[in-house]
Amino acid sequence: MTNYGPKTAFADQLHAEKYRGEGEDFREAMTRIAGALSDGNDHFRQFRDIIGNQRFLPGGRIQSAVGAAHDVTPFNCFASGTIEDSMNGDGSIMDRLSQAAETMRMGGGIGYDFSTLRWNGAKIKKLNSESSGPVSFMELYNALCKVISSKGHRRGAQMGVLRIDHPDIEEFIRAKHNEDRLTGFNMSIAVTDAFMQAVVGGDTRFDLCFNGEVVKMVNPQVIWEMIMRSTWDWAEPGVIFIDQINRMNNLWFCERIATTNPCAEQPLPPDGSCLLGSFNLTKYIGSTTTASDEAFTFNWDQFEADIPPIVRAIDNVIDQAAYPLRAQQREALSKRRIGLGPTGLANTAEALGYPYGSPGFIAFEREVLTRLRDTTYMASIELAHEKGAFPLYSPRYLEGAFIKTLPEHIRLSIADCGIRNSHLLSGAPAATISLTADNISSGIEPVFAYEADRMVRMDDGIRQVAVQDYGLVNFGTRGKRVQDVTLEEHRDVLLTATALVDSSVSKTCNVPADTPWRDFKQLYIDVWKGGGKGCTTYTVGGQREGILKSADEDQVDEGAACQIDAETGRWECD
Repeated sequence: MTNYGPKTAFADQLHAEKYRGEGEDFREAMTRIAGALSDGNDHFRQFRDIIGNQRFLPGGRIQSAVGAAHDVTPFNCFASGTIEDSMNGDGSIMDRLSQAAETMRMGGGIGYDFSTLRWNGAKIKKLNSESSGPVSFMELYNALCKVISSKGHRRGAQMGVLRIDHPDIEEFIRAKHNEDRLTGFNMSIAVTDAFMQAVVGGDTRFDLCFNGEVVKMVNPQVIWEMIMRSTWDWAEPGVIFIDQINRMNNLWFCERIATTNPCAEQPLPPDGSCLLGSFNLTKYIGSTTTASDEAFTFNWDQFEADIPPIVRAIDNVIDQAAYPLRAQQREALSKRRIGLGPTGLANTAEALGYPYGSPGFIAFEREVLTRLRDTTYMASIELAHEKGAFPLYSPRYLEGAFIKTLPEHIRLSIADCGIRNSHLLSGAPAATISLTADNISSGIEPVFAYEADRMVRMDDGIRQVAVQDYGLVNFGTRGKRVQDVTLEEHRDVLLTATALVDSSVSKTCNVPADTPWRDFKQLYIDVWKGGGKGCTTYTVGGQREGILKSADEDQVDEGAACQIDAETGRWECD
């Protein structure tokens, strides 16, 4: 096979240490995965060619777990079951802690909604004492995360979410204004439409409640300013627009979402999970020679032809997977969620002549995601015709807000056959799998630098490695780097993806240190008004140290943390 596997020594070594068995080379690993997930010889050959040439990069958990002997899950991410406001019994704080240990032991990242726990100082009548609140109980989960690791020394990955109307929201906002507390968590606030309307409307009163009871009143302008100052200085908490998430959820009729996975590209219900994978768009670039120059082209036919065998293979993972918990298995089998998306978008579009965030870039991004959306949905419909729809499918599925955005012929096909997977699309960060594809630009992010020193967690510890940008090396393209991209360009790329993805999108909007304060705050308002499901920013020069160090002339930092977890691509600060 041509172009089989990583070309740089570092990418190949990273792939070997993270995703292969002892003594297994890249081709053998891809044969293992394709063999386990194929529905026959033709499908095996198709899928092995696709992943062997790295046109599609299965999530790291899939690559490590499928067909392997060790006991890990192929699911990248899970959501905890609802945490009951008690210390003992089914679903209690300690019960969910025990379940989290099993999930992380098998390699799964977890998102939690801590809004179900009473506030700090609330009376506990049975004990004649007071509650210490959600943030204190997060410390238990944080301690657990620090001592759990799985194959490949993968650190536990967690997301902690608290609703904006919880009485402890101010404590939650400040919880990570340090370098050593709750480092096993990413943290996000579930912001409601009611709160955003209060902010935009200039209201001065907002109720903080628990179980429908108003505990205290705050000024929403002050709370919003606190959140904005925290994200500017500390890159946390992130903001997720929880009402928009539920409004656009394909399963609006049978589930309610309160949290996301650790990188926020997957809003998930209690016990929910998702399988991830990314199309490496750089592998669909071809070239033609003109009289004056070499021009690059994008192979749309190959891109669309690859999608059905990929959907088939990833759907098969659901039936073969090892699940940490029985509840997670029931949830996955009843809904059959998967999350496919792009990576290498910046390298690819800029090779075609479209600078990041430009009108041409946005048009190309929209075309890629529209074709991906339509073809994945048709592939899932065909699977439903062959194997059956997901068990919780109902005609009410067609009433979903996202489903109504699909072309009419797809909606008619769903009405006729049902659909195999409740959700099909996700904008994952794809950081580590992009590194193993010779350092293509990650997900829908811009190029970080033409050459950068990356801190990567390997088997022998954290290592600093100098890597070069794939676009520069292979296409001779000096793409726009993070410091070259405006807030408006970040916003437009994010909102374009959000409109065409049925789950959500992980993206960091990098903010220059000289950005006017009003413009910074307006970014979040614009994302909410534009139908975004969340917003994460990182301010150059803020309190959080960057995890990548540019070797280019202009020094910049990126990310909301201090290093890359080489298994998940999760940005975190230890």
